[in-house]
Amino acid sequence: MAAASSTPAAAASPLLLPSASRPLPPSRARLPDGRAFGSSSGGRALSSAARRCCCCRCEAAGEAGTPPQRGVENGGVHCLSTTRRSVLGAAVGASTLGLGLAALDNALAAGLPPEEKPKLCDAACENELENVPMVTTESGLQYKDIKVGEGPSPPVGFQVAANYVAMVPNGQIFDSSLEKGRPYIFRVGSGQVVKGLDEGILSMKVGGLRRLYIPGPLAFPKGLTSAPGRPRVPPSSPIVFDVNLLYIPGLDDE
Repeated sequence: MAAASSTPAAAASPLLLPSASRPLPPSRARLPDGRAFGSSSGGRALSSAARRCCCCRCEAAGEAGTPPQRGVENGGVHCLSTTRRSVLGAAVGASTLGLGLAALDNALAAGLPPEEKPKLCDAACENELENVPMVTTESGLQYKDIKVGEGPSPPVGFQVAANYVAMVPNGQIFDSSLEKGRPYIFRVGSGQVVKGLDEGILSMKVGGLRRLYIPGPLAFPKGLTSAPGRPRVPPSSPIVFDVNLLYIPGLDDE
């Protein structure tokens, strides 16, 4: 919680379809002397012959099922025609591909539902929190006690075990002990965490649950970089912590 974590390397995009790299089929059009466009000897005549081929009119001949016919010679370039069946097949294939890609685009645009992250204060708690009075300290730290604990308060320098959920002001979570599956243990008041969290826990009692509104000067001076599923925290920007003080190792055992 006291230092920024490194951002993992970006993974390859799953949207890179294998078909995107398939080569186009070779052209059947030929030069006036019968050489194919792709032959080494016909390379120089490619551009002029291609321009003439763009203007040629290929006439389809015969009904569906008849073999392909050679079209009209125009400008010395032979253009191949296709049967009605092949034209229809190509159109249906293109239409099917278009529908498939459209469905994929719609699914991607819809996106997956946002992941529901565990919280210390649920929707009912948020509603009740609106009626809880705000306490402001001399440093500018503000907090609301969701639940006042019944145990002791931690002395400076003692270890504490706490669960926390750290958020930016709009509610997006950027760090949480709940996601890690274990409470966070540190020496309170010794500068191991941000100043606002240090100060906020010192006045809590074991068993208490508190929301801390930490101003920029008491937060992360260097900020935190963004990561997958984690928003960026700008340098010295306000942050919000929900903290549940679980126990004080050594003091609770006495």
